[in-house]
Amino acid sequence: MNTPSALFVDLYELTMAQLYYERGMTREAVFELTVRELPEQWDYLIASGLDRALSFLEQLRFSEDDLEFLGSLPQFSQAFIDQLRRLRFTGDVWAPPEGAIAYPDEPLVQVIAPLAEAQIIETAMINQIAFPTLVASKAARAVDAAAGRPVIEFGGRRAHGAEAAIEASRATYIAGFEATSSVEAGRRFGVPITGTMAHSFVLAEGDEAEAFDAFVSRYPGTTLLVDTYDTQPGVANAVRTARRFGPGSVGAIRIDSGDLRTEAWQARVMLDTAGLSDVRIVASGGLDEYQIADLLSVNAPIDIFACGTSIVAPPDAATLDSAYKMVEYDGRPVAKRSPGKPGIGHRKQVWRLPEHDLIARFDEPPLGEAEPLLQQVMAAGQRTAAGSESLTQMRARAAVGRVPRRVETDPSLLR
Repeated sequence: MNTPSALFVDLYELTMAQLYYERGMTREAVFELTVRELPEQWDYLIASGLDRALSFLEQLRFSEDDLEFLGSLPQFSQAFIDQLRRLRFTGDVWAPPEGAIAYPDEPLVQVIAPLAEAQIIETAMINQIAFPTLVASKAARAVDAAAGRPVIEFGGRRAHGAEAAIEASRATYIAGFEATSSVEAGRRFGVPITGTMAHSFVLAEGDEAEAFDAFVSRYPGTTLLVDTYDTQPGVANAVRTARRFGPGSVGAIRIDSGDLRTEAWQARVMLDTAGLSDVRIVASGGLDEYQIADLLSVNAPIDIFACGTSIVAPPDAATLDSAYKMVEYDGRPVAKRSPGKPGIGHRKQVWRLPEHDLIARFDEPPLGEAEPLLQQVMAAGQRTAAGSESLTQMRARAAVGRVPRRVETDPSLLR
């Protein structure tokens, strides 16, 4: 796993850390990463990105090259450079396990560590958690809309950078997607990989029917892309190829353009008439939960949805409104009071009750049946068992409980 270097910080995190050390401000602090508001029409979040965030903390080291660069800047003393040379993350981390359903104002990460250690990781924590959580949450909405039909991801080429693409493949799989087109995600995380063909293969071959025959002869059971020129003739060519090579030779056809409902119905009739009812129809082309729901609302005979751009770079949610804020220092609660962005002091736990979630002080569980959402995933800089789960566990967790919930804040937090 590629993790950011220790220099993946904003300058102010280092300038503050230097002053913390110089002023002897080394006591324990508690920081919490939360999402303030959900994007419009969203009901929940799927927590994701924790594994990568913990890897960053485990590997947090300033290399000699890092320190040489910092030493060239005018802000930093040699004493601080020496302090950074020794710095390791020694704190505790509590968080919802990946795949857990979460809601606004509920901590997605809670860091308890000496002040400078907790401060210096601010940028990394937001970066490593917010984007995967955004993608997983968007993907879960697409899975919900698909109502049991498989959804696959192939958005790597439109993601904002290579690592973002790989993390998006992982996040969508946790959220319930069946597979990804990313070979690297398959290698790195074990996500099932799948693929069809591009229009370029048909164009290079020059003859669509010959292109289909060549592809099927080499990859039996494959998916044929039928809209390079015109979808109905493309389906007809796919039918001929399926008949020529026999049962199971063509697993599916893919339609990537046009009126998907109409094209899918016409294709379904052609396939069924040819006795190819086992050949599935894959739809793609800018799909997200809204387009999927619209297609199914008019009974479009689509068996698989392939989603890319609108999942890894959602047009309705460019980012999550997330923040990493200190809530305690040296045992006392602290909170900003900025208009429009107020904080809530005290270290917190989220208690999941049958009818709602309760955000309360960490050490004050409510009466009755309540399950704590935040689990200890790192202790004294070392991962716990709760921080070492498999994707299978995360994926199973994400599959249940995706419903709106009322979130209440215990009045004791406001005192």
